Amino acid sequence: MTETISLKTARRIALAAQGFGRSRPAAAGRSHVRDAARRLGVIQIDSVNVVTRTHYLPAFSRLGDYPREALEAEAWGPRRSLFEYWGHEASLLPLETQPLFRWRMERARGGAMWTGLSRFGREKRDYIDGVLAEIERRGPVTGGDFAEGPRGAPGWWSWSDGKRALEWLFWAGLITTKTRNGFERVYDLTERALPARIIGLPTPDEADAQRELVRMSARAMGVATAADLRDYFRLPLADARERIAELVEGGELTPLAVKGWRQPAFLSAGARSPRKVAGSALLSPFDNLIWARDRTERLFGTRVRLEIYTPAHKRTHGYYVLPFLEDEAITARVDLKADRKAGTLLVQAAWREPDATADTAGRLAVELKRMAGWLGLERVEVVGKGDLAEHLAAAL
Repeated sequence: MTETISLKTARRIALAAQGFGRSRPAAAGRSHVRDAARRLGVIQIDSVNVVTRTHYLPAFSRLGDYPREALEAEAWGPRRSLFEYWGHEASLLPLETQPLFRWRMERARGGAMWTGLSRFGREKRDYIDGVLAEIERRGPVTGGDFAEGPRGAPGWWSWSDGKRALEWLFWAGLITTKTRNGFERVYDLTERALPARIIGLPTPDEADAQRELVRMSARAMGVATAADLRDYFRLPLADARERIAELVEGGELTPLAVKGWRQPAFLSAGARSPRKVAGSALLSPFDNLIWARDRTERLFGTRVRLEIYTPAHKRTHGYYVLPFLEDEAITARVDLKADRKAGTLLVQAAWREPDATADTAGRLAVELKRMAGWLGLERVEVVGKGDLAEHLAAAL
C-alpha cells in the first residue's frame, strides 16, 4: 500500500530540503554560498533590479546578510564554482553539473530552443558560424560587440542579429559566460571560459544525465509530484516520466500520497522530516521554494502570482512582491523597492495571509531591517497600502 503523509509533514520535508530551519551562520562567506547553491542545484537569474537582482536573494533568505560579493566571486570570479546555462530558466548552476546539460546543448544545436531562436539558427547558420569564428579569434566579447545589423520587432526582444547569434551559441553550449560587467554577459568559448577539469569530464548519455537531474530535483524538493520533478530543470515530459520510473524501481524515489494533493508524490531517499521548522525569511518571487505556482499553492495554500508584467491598475499585491515565510507558513507579502538615492527600503504595500499571527508584523520588521542593512540602505519605510501596512509601520 502507498503511504500517506499529512500536508504539514510534506511542507516540513520540503522546507528542510530547501535549507530552511537551519541556524544562520554568524558570518556567512563564500563556502556558505557555495553550499547553498549545491543544495538548491540551480539559482534563477533575472534582470529586474527594483530591490536587488533575484540571484542574490536565495542565499540571503537562507543565510541572512551575507556579502553579495561572495556570490559574484562564486559565479563570475577567477576561481568560481558556478556557471551559467538554461537550468530552470537562465540559471547559475554548480560547475560539476555542466556535463549533465550537454545533451540539452546537443539538442539545441538541432533546434530545440525558443521557436524564434531556432528559426534564426536555421536561416542564419553561416552568420552564426562567423560570430563563433570571430570569438575564437578575438577572445571574450559582449553583446555590444555585435550590436550592429537588423533588429527584431520593437520591445524587450528587439535583439540585433549579433545578439541572437550569441544567444544561439549560448544555448548550444559553444560559448558561455566568462564573467559579467555589471549585469552584461562577457562571453567566450566554453572550453576557454570553464576550467579544464570540467571540460575534461566525460559526457554521460542522455538517460544517465537526466536521471541525475531528477535525483538533484528530488533532493532539493524532498517530496514532489512528477510535474514538480520535471519542472525543476525543465526536462522533456516523456524523458522525465521514464527517469522517475527508473528511480522508483531502483528505490531512490518512494511513491506516496500527500493529503490534499490530487497527484501522486515521490519522496527522495534520505529526505529529512523534521518535527518543526523555525525561522523567518523574505523570499524572492523567483525563489526555488515558490517558483512553481501550483506547487506553492499545494504546499502553503497561498496563491502567489508574479505581477511584474501585469498592468499597474490590475495588480493585486504590487510590482515586485516578496512572500514572507514565518516558520512553516507564508504569512504575509510585501511589495518592495530600494530607493538607493534616499537610502531607504520602501514598503509599497504589505498584506496579511490567512496564516498570519500576532507576531507577523514584528518578525517581518526584523527581516526588512536586515534586508535594508544588507542592501546598504539606512532605513525601512512603509509608504503604501495593504491590511498589514499600519501594524508593520508600528513594528518598524
